[in-house]
Amino acid sequence: MLDQIEATILSALQTIFDQFGWVGVFGLMVLENATGVTPNELILTFAGWMLIERHGIAPGFILVGGLYAGFGSAVGASIVYWVARNGGRPMIERFAKFFRIDLSLLSRAEDQMQKWGAWIIFAGRVLPGIRMLVSIPAGLARIPFPKFFFATFLGAYIWCTLFIGAGYLLGHEWMLISDYIKKHIPLVMSLVVVAGGLYLAWHFRKRIPALAWIKTKKLDNNES
Repeated sequence: MLDQIEATILSALQTIFDQFGWVGVFGLMVLENATGVTPNELILTFAGWMLIERHGIAPGFILVGGLYAGFGSAVGASIVYWVARNGGRPMIERFAKFFRIDLSLLSRAEDQMQKWGAWIIFAGRVLPGIRMLVSIPAGLARIPFPKFFFATFLGAYIWCTLFIGAGYLLGHEWMLISDYIKKHIPLVMSLVVVAGGLYLAWHFRKRIPALAWIKTKKLDNNES
């Protein structure tokens, strides 16, 4: 199954890259930053391999490829920024409640955005897990759009260039990397499932009778 998924992804990326080249990378990065549905690390590393290394292009073009990907990232992030800015806090809070995100995190993020402005946007764009979310508090805090776009582009350019460079250097070793990933992915997935199960058990402990002992034990400790 993993081999089939891998082959499908590689075939899809190869088709997009053959048809559209770096414009295809730009479009995929817009989609990824606006929705989060496409894995940017995979797109960027394969772009470095398929569009530069395999074509025998000089490694200096990595910097040019970073411009396409970074600009696409900034455009996609801008969509999220304007949704948050125009929709306002009520819209973001509805999404946060749906995904069970602590609303106090939004308030703290918005406060930090007001304090640090473009610096926190720039730093957030090079931090995994945060880079996709930093556009939301930026929109809520109504950071001036030119400042937001420039900081986002700079951070995204660094992120994208690094991954494109990694693809250029390591892409020809993909089979070895793929075998290593597939060898260890069952363990990683098992850990993810266990961690997710523990989180859900803790989060919904008050609603599940079988887990009531967690609540009771906590109360007993507080009383003692």
